[in-house]
Amino acid sequence: ANTVNAFAKMDHDHPELFDEVASAAIPIIDSFNAQALANTVNAFAKMDHDHPELFDAVASAAIPIIGSFNEQALANTVNAFAKMDHRHPELFDAVAKAVLPIIDNFNQQALGNTVNAFAKMDHDHPELFDAVASAAIPIIDSFNEQALANTVNAFAKMDHDHPE
Repeated sequence: ANTVNAFAKMDHDHPELFDEVASAAIPIIDSFNAQALANTVNAFAKMDHDHPELFDAVASAAIPIIGSFNEQALANTVNAFAKMDHRHPELFDAVAKAVLPIIDNFNQQALGNTVNAFAKMDHDHPELFDAVASAAIPIIDSFNEQALANTVNAFAKMDHDHPE
């Protein structure tokens, strides 16, 4: 996880390395903690390196421990899946369930990225969208242009109205 994350942070594309890391990670993916799982798929998505088997393995490993993911790891995970257009409804349902009790801890970027990922994957979850709207309203002034655009676009794409 740290290796591909470092390459992604440096924006250094090395497809062979990413393939080798995926091959090595899949058999031991259940030993990864929440941060390592999120960092791995985030690095692959940042480098636009498609590896469906790895994404499936990460989803399978993440679902049982989803409660240990922090706000950023939850948002980054669904964002990575959406960026790679990798559908995994069970993971998205698990993330939505994990987000709801901690939604007030999400910053503007995590709120925007989360609903944007759900919208991009056309994964409807009205309760999540309602919770994001309620959490966003008190901090709407802190949203930058991108977070605001992502959030509004997600609500529009999902045709989700919120009274406030």
